[in-house]
Amino acid sequence: MCNPPKNVSKKFIIINDLGLHARPAAMIAKLAQNSKSRVSIIKENEWADASSIIDILTLSCLKGTEITVQIDDRADIDILNNIAALIEKGFGE
Repeated sequence: MCNPPKNVSKKFIIINDLGLHARPAAMIAKLAQNSKSRVSIIKENEWADASSIIDILTLSCLKGTEITVQIDDRADIDILNNIAALIEKGFGE
């Protein structure tokens, strides 16, 4: 019997006008810091630790950028869903 992969990911398009700047990065990092395992943001072939504001900012995600948010353990699905809600609402901007 094969165990399903533990990691889960979702793709998003950054919709807010200012892109993924310091305030949205801080919002994501705050959520990711509560995870039991690694949370990553992926842009093309670049990976960032979602719990680090600086890592997130180094991805330079402007409006229209496609990113993937990945959790390494299904136990963090609520964190993934909360990050998804932030992104889908344009971080309230």
